[in-house]
Amino acid sequence: MAKGKKTLFFCQNCGYESPKWLGQCPGCREWNSFVEETVSATAKGKTTASGSTTGKKNEPVILADISIQENDRIKTEIEELDRVLGGGIVPGSMVLVGGDPGIGKSTLLLQVCRQLTGKGHKVLYVSGEESLGQIKLRAKRIGEFNENLLLLCETNLENIRSVIEKVKPEMVVIDSIQTMYNEEVSSAPGSVSQVRESTGVLMQIAKGMGISVFIVGHVTKDGSVAGPRVLEHMVDTVLYFEGDRQVIYRILRGVKNRFGSTNEIGVFEMREKGLMEVKNPSQVMLNGRPTDASGTAVVCSVEGTRPILIEIQALVTRTNFGLPRRTSVGIDYNRVNLLMAVLEKRAGLHLGDCDAYVNLAGGMKLGEPAIDLGVVLAIVSSYRNQVIDEQTLIFGEVGLSGEVRGVSMAESRVREAEKLGFTSCIMPKANVESLQGKYEIKLIGVANIKEAMNCI
Repeated sequence: MAKGKKTLFFCQNCGYESPKWLGQCPGCREWNSFVEETVSATAKGKTTASGSTTGKKNEPVILADISIQENDRIKTEIEELDRVLGGGIVPGSMVLVGGDPGIGKSTLLLQVCRQLTGKGHKVLYVSGEESLGQIKLRAKRIGEFNENLLLLCETNLENIRSVIEKVKPEMVVIDSIQTMYNEEVSSAPGSVSQVRESTGVLMQIAKGMGISVFIVGHVTKDGSVAGPRVLEHMVDTVLYFEGDRQVIYRILRGVKNRFGSTNEIGVFEMREKGLMEVKNPSQVMLNGRPTDASGTAVVCSVEGTRPILIEIQALVTRTNFGLPRRTSVGIDYNRVNLLMAVLEKRAGLHLGDCDAYVNLAGGMKLGEPAIDLGVVLAIVSSYRNQVIDEQTLIFGEVGLSGEVRGVSMAESRVREAEKLGFTSCIMPKANVESLQGKYEIKLIGVANIKEAMNCI
């Protein structure tokens, strides 16, 4: 082995380092995720992504002596993205956009570039995957661009750094971080060490020059490429694209945000001309729902500050085998099993010999406990073959004793239901008292699932 070089083993799932191969990663508990990589010994005093050793020593300062400069956020004019970012792009911040290949990450960032360049901001788009001609084809589909957008096809970070220092853009897009390489790291592009060191260099550029940097990170199911999870602790904001490529709706969710809330989501629709904002996701998600069918219920979930109405579908049938089958799409599988056990014990429904399929329409994924009551009543509706009134909204958390607990932001949920034309709302009794007389919609308070079952 060459002098100054050694090999280490890295977990491709979380980036854990080990001097020897391990079957299971101690950090993330993933099996068979370690790969061997060659790393170079870093010269003394040189900055690396994993350490902060520099030639210059930092001195401690008094907290009261630190002056705070309030930087105005840069609005992207894409309201769904601005909401997830916390109000816009913070100058000098570093944002990681992750998601499956083909989900729409590059398309969204190119649309952001179009909006910012139209307002006079200089943007540099660095691509390591596509040629200039391929980017031009996508840009023609999105719309017209002006001279403020600069394109660069490059994977060498030193060349990219020199171009940034020469051009001095306000925003840089790196598409994608898995294709970039640092000459000081001997491992191949896309490896854990390369991705981490490359991100460290870009972080220095962002903080040192006050440039907003967006980096794209791919996630693959087989784990062959270092995923964005290695980088989450390094960047300021982590955004994940959720959704299936076969479904037109995409959910942009903030997983980490040092400058805003992590509860907000943005809803987009994939069209021929790119990603379009969905201003009213509740109305879109409820379009086309069946009218006189059992096993369907409309629930309300709050994502950040936004209430979203969505349809839950349940199908309960007698099983043809000794072991009943349970399937859930968009809702936690274990949560559905728990709610069905509560129905068996507290409501006397014999579901042990029934197959149960629960689906969240529209391709969304929800985990808020407030949708529990909707799941329960959809299962009861399908079991009894009894139709729930299509103008009824349902929300509430269900406990193991069968009680219906109060939820937060009940007023926002009721207001959204009334705006969309619902006439009644089945909700926790604990939330009804504070809302009586404020709205025209009929509020039905229930204390347990038996009372809720009598209301449908």
